[in-house]
Parts: sequence; structure tokens; C-alpha cells
Amino acid sequence: MGPLAGIRVLDMTRILAGPFAGQILADLGAEVVKLERPGIGDDTRSWGPPYLNDRDGNETRESTYFLCANRGKRSITVDLAHADGQALVRGLAMKADVLLENYKVGDLARYGLDYASLAARNPALIYCSITGYGQDGPYAARPGYDPIAQALGGLMSVTGERDDQPGGGPQRAGVAVIDVMTGMYAALAVNAAVHYRHITGQGQQIDMALLDVQVASMINIAQAYLGAGVVPGRIGSGHPSVVPSQIFRASDGYLMLTAGNDAQFAQFCEVAGRHDLLADARFATNEARVRNRDATVPEIAAILAKHPRAFWVEPMNAAGVPCAPINDVAQMFSDPQVRSRGMRIELPDPVAGTLGLIGSPMRFSQSTVEYHLPPPRLGEHTDAVLHDWLDLGAEEVARLRASGAV
Repeated sequence: MGPLAGIRVLDMTRILAGPFAGQILADLGAEVVKLERPGIGDDTRSWGPPYLNDRDGNETRESTYFLCANRGKRSITVDLAHADGQALVRGLAMKADVLLENYKVGDLARYGLDYASLAARNPALIYCSITGYGQDGPYAARPGYDPIAQALGGLMSVTGERDDQPGGGPQRAGVAVIDVMTGMYAALAVNAAVHYRHITGQGQQIDMALLDVQVASMINIAQAYLGAGVVPGRIGSGHPSVVPSQIFRASDGYLMLTAGNDAQFAQFCEVAGRHDLLADARFATNEARVRNRDATVPEIAAILAKHPRAFWVEPMNAAGVPCAPINDVAQMFSDPQVRSRGMRIELPDPVAGTLGLIGSPMRFSQSTVEYHLPPPRLGEHTDAVLHDWLDLGAEEVARLRASGAV
């Protein structure tokens, strides 16, 4: 049994941060119902190519982007502009333990689906709102996406090569890391609110903002400014406080090497056969290496460039020096450690036959992560959910469908 078994979640989110939070809760055993717009659904259903290949290898209209954050859910379609549709969602919210939404601030109040309206009828409801900038502040009404948060929140200022290097300039992270972290924070906050409700019987609203998560994610970079007034720039793949810790080119490709302390650097020198580096005051300590980054990095780069990656990776790790090849996604899923940890899972799917998905990183010694359902087709479970949650019969559902409410 998953640790959240028995918890019902109404997921009214789209794109990535909110759906990812809902998927985490589903993996933990919650019953998650995804509410979507009739005929359109989650925006990411149309974010392609790439699209899922069916069992014969033919391209479908199911985007792979949608698949990444919607496993374990049932999909229903409801028109919020329709009075009957609004009544249905209010009814579902009365049966839910948790409601996730990422509408613009104030949008759901037009339909009587804001926290204040729903909490008045269901005070135990945990209502998690996810927006770009939060429920208040001068930017609250602005739309927000992950790359906008990366830009405004400082991440792009420290991501990319230096301006004086080839390809220099700010870069967005290759994955929507702020959406992902916001989803994780949202799922964590929901779990905390479930515990609080268990103690007090009282639900509450959770106000999650992409920008807040971005600022919090700056961690040591932000603390360097707050504690020492340092405003760092971009240093490519390098670490601001550890040298060496960056990408290097071996003779046949790239690898990542990190000597996180002086003992590891000494082991690097042992494997490389360069004991002389330890006798050089510029390289003897991490502080010295950071202060002399421009001398240290070329020295190490010249050493590593002499041999292929395989020559370095195993000996370095055996000596306790973290080192890894730069894998592409196919190489990542083929890696023996990734395979051993079960990070690629498979679920039966009516279109693909067998659908490969990314596994959850959570591991429990007692309860389990659950993979019950593949990502749903649009509106696939409307009839079943309305029956299960609201006890509506087939005739009533048919009437709602004929009226356009669902």
C-alpha cells in the first residue's frame, strides 16, 4: 500500500509543475483525478513533436511531454464556463482531500472555485495553488513559465560560459528545473498539510510560486551574496567553490570530474601520476585552487586530454574521486546503475502496447511507490469518476454530456 492510500486529489493543473506534483502524489498511492478542458485538455497534449509511437512504430497524437507528468491519474473533462460544469467541480472538491490548481490569480473565483468559497463548504480541504509569482505582490497577475523564473530569479546569470569564452552568455537549464522543483515542493507541502490536518482536522491553502522556488534554489550562490556580498558570474560547468569540479575533454569525449576535498585531489594526482602538483602552492589546497582557477584548470585539462574516458573513469572512482562520462539520454538509460535502480519502468498502454516511463526515485522500506495507470487519454475516465465520486448514473452523465458540461 502506498503511504498516501485513501487520499483523494483533484488535479486541476496543466503544463508541468502542477501535473508533476499530482504524479508524485499518485506514485505515493493517492487517487488522483485530472480535470481537463473538453476537446483540448492539458496544454502539453499538443506540445509535440515528439509524439508517442504506437505498437507498430507509427506516430500518434499523444505528446511525450504530456506522458512525463501524468502517470497514475484518471482524466475527466469538464467545461468550467458551463454552470453545470462548475457545479460538478464543486461537488468533486467536496469529496477531495486535496485540490491542485495553477490558474491565474483570481481566475477560479469567477466560478466559485477559489479556496475561500470551497473551504467554506469543506474546511478540511487542502488547496494548493501554483502560479508564476504567488498570490500577492506586484507581479501576482503576470503569467509565468519556467524559463521566465530562471531569468528573473538569477539562475541564468550563473548558467553558461563566461562572456569572453566561445558560446559565452546566459543559458537556460536544459530541463525545466524550476517546474520540477516547484512540483516537488508542492507535493512536500501537501504531505505536510495532510499531517497538519490529521492533527487539527483543518485544511489550508498552499501558495506555491515558481519565482519563490527559483530564489530558494540558488542556495550557496544566493548565500554568497547575502553573507559576503559576492555576485558571481558564469563559469561554465565549473563549481564556484571547488576546483577541480567541471567538465573536461578526454581524448574521445567529455567527462565530469569533481575533487571535492584535498584528499580527493591528492588521489587524483596519484591516479594521474602527477605528485608534483601537490608540491605547488597554487594547487596544494582547494582554497588555493579556487583562487588560482585559471592556472589549475588548464593543467588538469592537459592531463585528462591524453587518454580516453574509460582510462580515467574506473580508476578515479576506485580511488575515491567522483568521475563520470557525459552520457546522452540513451546512454543514461543503458547505464548499469540506472538499470539496477529501476529508473525505467513499463506500463501496459492501449496505444503503445508497452509504455516506457521514468520511474520514481523514492524508495521505502515498508510502504511502496505504485504504478497503477499509464497517462490517461483525454476524458477517458469521465463516466467512471462521476459515478465513483458523485454517484451519478449513466442517464445523468449523458445529460451533462449532451449539454456540453462534460
